[in-house]
Amino acid sequence: MFLEVSNGDKRNGWIEVICGSMFSGKTEELIRRLKRAKIAKQRVEIFKPVIDVRYSVDEVISHDANAIQSTPVETAANILLLSGDVDIVGIDEAQFFDQGLVEVCNQLAAQGIRVIVAGLDMDFQGKPFGPIPGVMACAEYVTKVHAICMRCGNLANHSHRLTKSDKLVQLGERDTYEPLCRECYQKAMQEGSEK
Repeated sequence: MFLEVSNGDKRNGWIEVICGSMFSGKTEELIRRLKRAKIAKQRVEIFKPVIDVRYSVDEVISHDANAIQSTPVETAANILLLSGDVDIVGIDEAQFFDQGLVEVCNQLAAQGIRVIVAGLDMDFQGKPFGPIPGVMACAEYVTKVHAICMRCGNLANHSHRLTKSDKLVQLGERDTYEPLCRECYQKAMQEGSEK
């Protein structure tokens, strides 16, 4: 579906974004696409930010414990330096990268590389998160995945923080975040402001 070849051996590159709330299956979908590419004998390189050490230092691991080997990097520019001779670059937890990620993704796509980016589209305050909006604007394909609201069972697209921290970046799991629908998120935020 996504592999296109034209002009002889010249490959067409593009950008795919998988976004959504916490626990929506973003990393699961990223791993699925990358494993399929490996089955097709495509050369794949996966990157993640060095700060994401929740499950592993050098693997991308979904909440369902699916894993794929990755290279942790400090900045988006490092992805360009380390991507080498590949067909596909996967990037997980992209919201934690600097704004340079937008240009990195565009440069890789211009080189004929398929770029698959996964990350949170909104932070815990419901605001666009990091470079994800910019990457989405440049992407040929955007897939928004949803979790299930922990309060009402509807589709969830917000990551509600359960702790009192105001820090933008706070790594956590189900003890720190819960996925909520718009209505339940608004109620939770109002309840939090009244305390």
